[in-house]
Amino acid sequence: MGSTKPVKVIAITGGKGGVGKTNISVNLALYLSQQGRHVMLLDADLGLANVDVMLGLKVRRNLQHVLAGECELNDIVITDSSGLQIIPASSGMQKMAELSSAEHAGIIRAFSDIGQNLDYLLVDTSAGITDNVLSFTRAAQDVLLVVCDEPTSITDAYALMKVLHRDHNIERFKIVANMVRTPQEGREIFAKLSKVTDKFLNVMLEYVGSVPFDENVRRAIKKQKPIIDLFPRSPASVAIKALGKKVENWPIPMNASGHIEFFMERLVQ
Repeated sequence: MGSTKPVKVIAITGGKGGVGKTNISVNLALYLSQQGRHVMLLDADLGLANVDVMLGLKVRRNLQHVLAGECELNDIVITDSSGLQIIPASSGMQKMAELSSAEHAGIIRAFSDIGQNLDYLLVDTSAGITDNVLSFTRAAQDVLLVVCDEPTSITDAYALMKVLHRDHNIERFKIVANMVRTPQEGREIFAKLSKVTDKFLNVMLEYVGSVPFDENVRRAIKKQKPIIDLFPRSPASVAIKALGKKVENWPIPMNASGHIEFFMERLVQ
């Protein structure tokens, strides 16, 4: 049985590691869940899972076990106290990062079977421009690209957009600037990125805001608790909630491609 209503699928990616995208993914998913939405967070960093670590969750089984046919996808979903559902990836398993097409097809079937009435599926991708990242981002309806004020972050984000645009016809990207010292710095990062894309790529960038550098992020990660729960009034929490409010206003697709099976099918084409 497939899902009966459209699901908003958002891929959260960065082009490189260290830009803080998992922190944004986890807290954004949690915020949406706390608003009464049905949210699932897929840890798609298949070689280096860390969503469960960030939330202090005990994971017995993961996607690896689903692929091996040892259990169903439903068996590995972890639900946290707010109702947020998490699909853990497998940590440190190189094989997961190199799935065969048959295994990909297995993942699709598993997701089609989940049949849960989700409002949002957030996909936390791995860093870099691997097949995994490309698969997950091209299958999503919205690509949220996390960048920070480092030359490598800008160049890697650009490289990722270039490949997604050239090979998968993705034309729209939503940009969030992370770990900024001032809101102005966020706009400057976006301007730098736009300048390059305007010159060389035919894509539409939309600036969706910035998340300030905040010492509490590190504290929350150390305590394995989401920052919006642990330090709800801290600058990063306030910014992530503001981002969440924007996400709630993004239109939900009304066509067939909004269904989860279609997401999964696009994932492995």
